[in-house]
Amino acid sequence: MKRIKVSLLAVLLLLTALWLAADTLLPEPFTYFSFRTVFMQYSGVIGIGLMSVAMLLALRPKWLEPHLDGLDKMYRLHKWLGIAALVVAIVHWWWGKGTKWMVGWGWLEKPVRKPVAGETLGNIEGWLRSQRGFAESVGEWAFYAAAVLIVLALVKRFPYHWFVKTHKWIAVAYLALAYHSAVLTKVEYWTQPVGWLMAALLLGGTVTALLTLTGRIGTGRKVTGTIAGLIDYPALRVLETAVVLEDGWRGHAAGQFAFITSDRSEGAHPYTIASAWNPADRRLVFITKALGDHTSRLRERLKIGMPVTVEGPYGCFNFEDAQPRQIWVGAGIGITPFIARMKQRATTPDAKTIDLFHPTAEFEQAAIDRLTADAKAAGVRLHLLVDGKDGRLNGERIRAVIPEWQSASIWFCGPPRFGQALREDFLAHGLPPERFHQELFQMR
Repeated sequence: MKRIKVSLLAVLLLLTALWLAADTLLPEPFTYFSFRTVFMQYSGVIGIGLMSVAMLLALRPKWLEPHLDGLDKMYRLHKWLGIAALVVAIVHWWWGKGTKWMVGWGWLEKPVRKPVAGETLGNIEGWLRSQRGFAESVGEWAFYAAAVLIVLALVKRFPYHWFVKTHKWIAVAYLALAYHSAVLTKVEYWTQPVGWLMAALLLGGTVTALLTLTGRIGTGRKVTGTIAGLIDYPALRVLETAVVLEDGWRGHAAGQFAFITSDRSEGAHPYTIASAWNPADRRLVFITKALGDHTSRLRERLKIGMPVTVEGPYGCFNFEDAQPRQIWVGAGIGITPFIARMKQRATTPDAKTIDLFHPTAEFEQAAIDRLTADAKAAGVRLHLLVDGKDGRLNGERIRAVIPEWQSASIWFCGPPRFGQALREDFLAHGLPPERFHQELFQMR
């Protein structure tokens, strides 16, 4: 989370610093309208800059994953950038639209713009001036559309398949806002560092928008496959799906995830891979729990022999660190990445001491037997806690079981609030923050 916060702050500070090198928020003479002029420029640069970076993150760039600790963290940054852009855009809109209203209400008197003696405009600047009225109208309506789409993306009750369908239309709004920004940004900025950065961001954001609208994001990392096996655990509301991939998959590390498309109308869904990679059989296993409309329908809709598309792998929840001991906490369906790691460890063992805690609300003997067998083959100590019988897991219980916890790293996958509570507990007891690893498996 620290990297996300630092990245968001860095974007804001860089845009602000470059803008202040080109302009000022203290114009002379300082009046309402002189301030409004420069503030509209500043907020416009910040707003479109934030939105452009958010658009670039939508490309799912693999090279950036190690720097932001995985695609799950990149998507969290994408979300925060979108929220920040919306807040700035609302302020920008108010200073533009609200001022016109206040002039109309008689609260403000708009100064008369005096023509500059001998002013001559070049062809480009003249064309930009001629587009100002249209660009303002386009920007206003694009702002309304983007605001609605961003709010819908933040509403958890909004169905995922509708989120996938509507969210891509932000790309259209972005293209309109990019035109709005290019026309209304001060001409003088384009010859300065703030203008160079703006040009690069607008170009990158425009390319991303076009790739989004044509469905080409992640194309180079997509592989087709066929469903080869289905195992249903009704008591757990869990479905285990085995997929055999065609050539093209580059392999994956235990703990990574992939986007799976089994129905084009539904779109791609992210699932953690629950198997180690073996190029001899090219088989991936995914474990899904019926938590929503889509996952609840999988057991009826998926059939052996059905074609699917797999995009990935993504993520940096890869269990790599220098600690001699690791504590794994896989809560509920969060057990999935640990199953993959145990299968990998069974074939390529290492010297680390591993304790796996698996708190779960549901119990099914067949699933527990398989988990126990995986743990035994991998040399992992399994600690099973069933709600209502064994009580809740917390930091105190973990420390009581593992007195040597201070030499360990902790790897958590499960409900975000549970993970945050464990993190705060262990950090309060002296665990270095970099030794607590948590998968933020929320793509919206």
